[in-house]
Amino acid sequence: MPIKWNALLVSEAMDMVEGYVNQAIEPLEQAKLVATEARKIPNLPGYIDQHLVRLISEIERVTGGILPWNQQPHPGNVRAAITSVRESIPSGMVEAEKQKLDNGKQLSLVR
Repeated sequence: MPIKWNALLVSEAMDMVEGYVNQAIEPLEQAKLVATEARKIPNLPGYIDQHLVRLISEIERVTGGILPWNQQPHPGNVRAAITSVRESIPSGMVEAEKQKLDNGKQLSLVR
């Protein structure tokens, strides 16, 4: 027996998640800029620079950026996870549930 779940609610939840993620991206990008500038501090010890490089890499892993080994942009792990959820919803399910919802709100002329 198949389990009934609501693809529309999942899609709407991902819209909300994406909205919150978008709000968090800007402060993280600002933090990355500060860490990048900190690397330019004169006479910075190598062990401190390594930590800063790791910090910048972790921010880029979350937010996305350019992969250094191939110079290709990537969406970041958080956005990639949101995309994975959306792509896992069977094609047409969200639209079908929207249609059902809309039909339920309309008056039926035929009984």
